[in-house]
Amino acid sequence: MRLNEISYNDAVPIDGYGPGFFRIGGKKIEGKVVVSPNGVTAWGGFDDTAVILDQAAALDVLFVGMGAEIAHLPADFRKTLEDAGIGVETMASPAACRTYNVLLSEGRRVGVALIPI
Repeated sequence: MRLNEISYNDAVPIDGYGPGFFRIGGKKIEGKVVVSPNGVTAWGGFDDTAVILDQAAALDVLFVGMGAEIAHLPADFRKTLEDAGIGVETMASPAACRTYNVLLSEGRRVGVALIPI
C-alpha cells in the first residue's frame, strides 16, 4: 500500500461533524456553513445565495449537505447557482463532507454548503 501526504493549499478540510455543528480546519462551527477555497462562512440557508455566488469564480461544483438525509433542493436555489456556472450536487451532510474532502485533496475547485445533522 502506498500512502501519500495530503496538502490542501488555501482551502480547509472538514475534520468532523455532530449534532448541530461541524469541525472545520480544527475549529468547531455551529449551524449552517459554506466552505470554499476562499474560507469558511456562516450560511443563512437556501434564501442566502449571495454567500455562495460570491465564491462562484473559485468553484466548479458545490456539494449541498441536506442534513441527516438527502432531500431535493429548492428549484430557485439550484437555478440561481447553475445560472452562475456552479454545478450543484445534493447529498446527506456526512456524504457531502467526505466527498468534499476527497476532491479537495485532489486539488479540485470544490465547495460545500452544509446543514447540520
